Amino acid sequence: MSSKNETFEEYIPRKAKLAYGALNAGNGVLSGIAFSSITFYYNVKLGLSAALIGIAWLIFAIWNTINDPLFGYIQDRTKSQKYGRRIPYVRFGAPIIGILFIICWFPFVDRNDEFGLFLNLLIVLMLFDTLFTIIGLIGFALPAEMAITQKARTEVVTYGVVLGGLALIFSFIMPVFLLTGDKSTNVNPVFLIAMIFIGIICAFIIFLSSFFLKENLYTQLEEPLGFIDTIKETLKNRPFIKYEISNFSFLLAQTILTTGIFYYVSYVLNLSGFLTIVPLFLVLLMAFIFTPIFAKLSGKYGLKKLYIFGLAFTGVISISFFFLGWSLLTAIVPLLLLGIGFSALLLLKPAIMADVIDFDETRTGKRRETSYGGMNAVIEKPAVSIANWMFLFVIVYFGFQAKAQTQSINAQIGIMVALTLIPAIFVLFSAVIMIFFPLDGPEWDKQKSELKKIHDEKEKEYIKHLKKQGKI
Repeated sequence: MSSKNETFEEYIPRKAKLAYGALNAGNGVLSGIAFSSITFYYNVKLGLSAALIGIAWLIFAIWNTINDPLFGYIQDRTKSQKYGRRIPYVRFGAPIIGILFIICWFPFVDRNDEFGLFLNLLIVLMLFDTLFTIIGLIGFALPAEMAITQKARTEVVTYGVVLGGLALIFSFIMPVFLLTGDKSTNVNPVFLIAMIFIGIICAFIIFLSSFFLKENLYTQLEEPLGFIDTIKETLKNRPFIKYEISNFSFLLAQTILTTGIFYYVSYVLNLSGFLTIVPLFLVLLMAFIFTPIFAKLSGKYGLKKLYIFGLAFTGVISISFFFLGWSLLTAIVPLLLLGIGFSALLLLKPAIMADVIDFDETRTGKRRETSYGGMNAVIEKPAVSIANWMFLFVIVYFGFQAKAQTQSINAQIGIMVALTLIPAIFVLFSAVIMIFFPLDGPEWDKQKSELKKIHDEKEKEYIKHLKKQGKI
């Protein structure tokens, strides 16, 4: 979408964009560490079998099909003139998610009690994810809530991606450094201390961000759809369905990569000490560097074309990684290139989803960000669960043994197949599906311009509403 197609300028205060980035960073660190590390932590460090961990993830997926759309529906029906309909969940949920994050790493049962560990894992996944869902839905909704133009939304998302990217680098590198490299099944006490501090600090950051976030309060005047109608109208949105098919496939690949990197560093590269962080650092560094570049390119080439490029590029590089990733020296180039591909995908996903929500408003006349966030999570969260189960199934099939300090050649091949070739298939399929995504081109630009006029009218009605109540 070219910037010349924009028919109006939109200004978002910098403090609001920084607050959005801080929210993404705080929530991103907690979820990034928890969802990427907990499989390896329970499997290798606590000794829980891969089979039981896989079952826990699959049961967890069922829970996510219930809680995500439910909380999205509740948030869209929230009406508070003092706080808005998004802010209360961020402000008051912050300390709770910090506590639940800390609990993830301190099981309440003996580590020799395998069934007890299984139940503990399942319970902490459900509790932590519930708060992550409540706060994450806000982060999902805010780019479309804060801005209407692609330019303004991209600016908001860029703050989220840059600050979230820094958080992502930290959330992956720190646990990899503390959990891998020593070939021991003992838990590093420094890791546990670090988890406590991270939980407290990130909870405070999320809490603080709630005082500077911006949202369009006029949306509270809209009469929300009922729960059943919300689901029906969402499923009628064809661009949403096409995007989610693509997104489901991409998330399978992304989750396998983030979970598998622990096994790759420990058992394929056999790295120790500072070198354990090098592979992830290379990927995340390039993702961070190329984020502003892709932000500018999106205005020239449009979201759809650039997103398809990112998917196809990542898929091809993943295949090359299978052949080049057997030593750190030969893995450097594909790792750097993977970071470039992921940079485009992480930046553009929120903006594409914001367009999907805009299209819904042209159909229903209502803003339903968190309803879409809930339905989006219904699809995303099972992908995370299935990906973790799939990765564990593949490496065990090839002979991986969690209690062995060194793995056989077959087990190493299994890790590489699961880490590279399987994600490549999913990412390339995702690119093919996005070819049929319709929200692109001059006609869609015109619709978005008309939507801005509708929002202006809604704002005028909200001001009238406040005047009648004596608020202004």
